[in-house]
Amino acid sequence: MKSAPLIWRCRGVELRCGDTAHIMGVLNITPDSFSDGGRHFDPARAIKRGMQMAAEGARILDVGGESSRPGAEPVSAEEELRRVLPVIDALLRETNCLLSIDTTKPVVADAALAAGAHIVNDITALGNPDMAAVVQRYGAGLIAMHMQGNPRTMQVQPEYRDVVQEVAEYLRARVAVARAAGIDAARIAVDPGIGFGKTVQHNVSLLTHLDALVELGQPIAVGVSRKSFLGALTGRPVNDRLAPSLAALSFSVLRGAHIMRVHDVKESCEIARILAILRSGQVRLHDAF
Repeated sequence: MKSAPLIWRCRGVELRCGDTAHIMGVLNITPDSFSDGGRHFDPARAIKRGMQMAAEGARILDVGGESSRPGAEPVSAEEELRRVLPVIDALLRETNCLLSIDTTKPVVADAALAAGAHIVNDITALGNPDMAAVVQRYGAGLIAMHMQGNPRTMQVQPEYRDVVQEVAEYLRARVAVARAAGIDAARIAVDPGIGFGKTVQHNVSLLTHLDALVELGQPIAVGVSRKSFLGALTGRPVNDRLAPSLAALSFSVLRGAHIMRVHDVKESCEIARILAILRSGQVRLHDAF
């Protein structure tokens, strides 16, 4: 399924969504992330990794200083800022990527945007009402995600009557909240929150019926990279899920996803390029991208 082209506006930068999927590289500056176990907790390592992902083709770098893995404990705003601000400052100087701050705290988002970040990736979809004012004030892009519960409780027997309908209705309502706060619709992307308060079946159903979110008329961001549902389906440990991650990425893009949040940037960019060629039917050599 090919969705109609959309424009996602992020602080004066316009991303065309609908031809080639944009790859968002995950940069966790935490000691306890599920995917890398704190490998980039040191700022110098995080900066180096961010530059590597930029060189591999990432259009967006998503910087986070607080883990949102199942069971994760919260950290203070002061600690989160200590982790992310030096990395954001360096990557804004050293790369041409858009910078996203992955946070639920308005004070952290404010400081990151003041430093020059372009996007707020909020897993609570403006759950803190002060966040909307921060996003609006800077003209930032917003990713509003669905999550049932919170990171500490979300995987404790999640239940839905109809997961696809409920997630779509929730995101429609959060877009309305954002627009009522003065955030232009062209600046809002939505994310079904794969793995955030969902069983394996819930995740599969959401990806299978991603077209329900296409009908919202907003850019769609999806994160499937290395997720536990892929481990459940394949038996692979977290650091051996490249092939299933790329399969789920490909399926998501074909079902309408525009922004893919990934750990393996090089391979994901190659997949996105090939999908764009096959969908258009037009041969384009690598230098033409």
